[in-house]
Amino acid sequence: MDKQETPKHPLAETFERVWSQALLAVSTAEEEATRTVQRVAELAGWSPDEMIRQARLLTERLAGHRKDMEHNVEEGVRRALLHFKVPRREELQDIEARLGRLAERIEALGQRK
Repeated sequence: MDKQETPKHPLAETFERVWSQALLAVSTAEEEATRTVQRVAELAGWSPDEMIRQARLLTERLAGHRKDMEHNVEEGVRRALLHFKVPRREELQDIEARLGRLAERIEALGQRK
């Protein structure tokens, strides 16, 4: 790992991996749907215009399903994150200031000995 890189948290790595797999699955499904439309067009004897119309309809349905899936994933992530208490910047600054004051007190106590 490069010194300038920050280490990733296991949760973030897991989420990235799962999201990549989901995108790959959607892309694969879209490619398979295109091949299926072409096969059906050949078997049904569709004209090029009918094939384009059917492909457009299928593409619109797939796009709708993809948006639904993205929404469901985002909603699931949002619900999962509700369980985590992530401190705000002001809270972190307050903790840092308190730690600084404690360090000064510890140093002062150490000098008294």
